[in-house]
Amino acid sequence: MRHGWDGFDERDEDEYEPRRRHAHGQRRRRGGKQRKETEEERVYRQARLAAAARVGFLTHLTSYGAVCLFLLFVAGFRPAFTVAFFWGIGIAAHYFAAILGPELRRRFVAREVESQLAHNAPRERQNLETKHVRSLEELSASIAHEIRNPITAAKSLVQQMGEDPASNENVDYAKVAIEELDRVERSVAHLLRYAREEDVRMVEFVMGDVVESALETFRERIRNSEVDLRFDVGRHERLKGDPEQLRRVLINLFGNALDALEDSNVREPRLQITSGENLAGTECWVRVADNGPGIDPETLGKIFSPFYSSKQRGTGLGLALSKKVVDAHGGSIEAHSAPGEGATFTITIPKHAERA
Repeated sequence: MRHGWDGFDERDEDEYEPRRRHAHGQRRRRGGKQRKETEEERVYRQARLAAAARVGFLTHLTSYGAVCLFLLFVAGFRPAFTVAFFWGIGIAAHYFAAILGPELRRRFVAREVESQLAHNAPRERQNLETKHVRSLEELSASIAHEIRNPITAAKSLVQQMGEDPASNENVDYAKVAIEELDRVERSVAHLLRYAREEDVRMVEFVMGDVVESALETFRERIRNSEVDLRFDVGRHERLKGDPEQLRRVLINLFGNALDALEDSNVREPRLQITSGENLAGTECWVRVADNGPGIDPETLGKIFSPFYSSKQRGTGLGLALSKKVVDAHGGSIEAHSAPGEGATFTITIPKHAERA
């Protein structure tokens, strides 16, 4: 028989719970929103359940005592003792399940969680430290490679110039040496920018204006290379972010696409730039696609890593910097490609981005 709310025990709660979930499911299917339980409500509900369990036990204990006394006076000591003994086992089980059980279960769970955390924490810390050391080693090796090679080449050229100061080839040697030192300077500048935390200047802007501004840098190069430019950029995608940083990201993507088209000597080079927003209207995206040679799967998995470059003259930090900027806007940058099928890069930025 069902008591009022204050009198039902855990079995009542178990019986009530499926109906409550079904009712909530019906509301969700009708388009209603389920209100999240506050901390105060959760504590109050648990306190009521604990109180209901104790009331149920006291009710059980009172009935037990009344029946035992009745049998003692009516049927005598032996029947009363027999009923009291076996019913007492049930009373003890009820007390353990309703009163002691939940608290013991909570303590056992807390102790097991602490034990697992204490056991796993040193191993996880060791794994993180190992991974961090490995990353530093790889980064240091990449920096040394990027800086040492051009310096070695420039040193060799200067030595040749010193051995024969009157040589007619010294002008060419000097030109190549300066180019190698410029490469070192670019690598160091990119490295400093990558390592430095740049402030994201959040302002409202139109994505189409930033795309056009970045593309303007390559107008003459596109004409000279006879690249078929397909431009479909929206004019209404307004969002909040740092337009100058995002402009640098787009300049890097446009430059990479043109480099791939020129280096591969594609017969009919094509560059397609599109932008838009998602169906919910919460994000803006820009897509840069070319019909160049494409990227093999192994390279595709490394292109956003610092100092990894498939270009002979690249610093390997362009895409790493781009990813860092996009991540700082709470967005994402993705690359899709296959050998012989060109490459497509897509950046997605939340309209109301907050710095990550």
